[in-house]
Amino acid sequence: MFRVVIPARYASSRLPGKALRALAGKPMVQWVYERACASGASEVLIATDDELIVSAAHSFGAPALMTDRSHASGTDRIAEVARARGWADTQIIVNVQGDEPLIPAGLITQVAEELARTEDAQIATLAFPLDSVAQLMEPNIVKVVTDASGRALYFSRAPIPWNRDGAADGLASQQDFGGARRHIGLYAYRVGALLRLARLPPGALEVREKLEQLRALEHGMKIQVADAAERPGPDVNTAADLERVAALMGSRTAS
Repeated sequence: MFRVVIPARYASSRLPGKALRALAGKPMVQWVYERACASGASEVLIATDDELIVSAAHSFGAPALMTDRSHASGTDRIAEVARARGWADTQIIVNVQGDEPLIPAGLITQVAEELARTEDAQIATLAFPLDSVAQLMEPNIVKVVTDASGRALYFSRAPIPWNRDGAADGLASQQDFGGARRHIGLYAYRVGALLRLARLPPGALEVREKLEQLRALEHGMKIQVADAAERPGPDVNTAADLERVAALMGSRTAS
């Protein structure tokens, strides 16, 4: 059994009001909520920092909780919910980020099951192969590298892993993206590990890369990374991403 919490911050720096941007007639966070409800989770909650999102959530029948506006990450926001609800340390919580309107419900189930069967991991997440050198070079696409057992070694906005021999003439000449994987913004935590993580100070790598999962790695926590069982939809970080996802939704509706 697992629960889902969707952190949805209103004041996104790259796309203000992102959670409430319309996609095919619904606010983006509603698409995320509906996909989470289809995952088999025992409970799905939206955790936000703004009454506008609470009001929108209630309008489509979703439970939503106000959380502290000062939280630096979705992890911190979910930890506040876990403390308030008094969830047991062994309970598995899946963090489905509010900018993933096309996330397959099956991946939410998969990441929860991955953590349940990896007893020595504190966190589980998913990855999917990149399709192009352009994706490798794109800083809004987070990459992950792992050891042979699937344990995360590093997450970065930089192009990793880097094939030295594929870029003989410098950075822009890279031709090889083999082995590179996109990190899917989906995490499963055991509550005890989540609360420990939220108590830790942000690390230097987290601050530099603006990637909250690096806090866990910097403090020695194990993140298990599985290959996603199906292709994830694109997330939404910018206005261009929003237009692309809207076009995808329109084409699916038309077909």
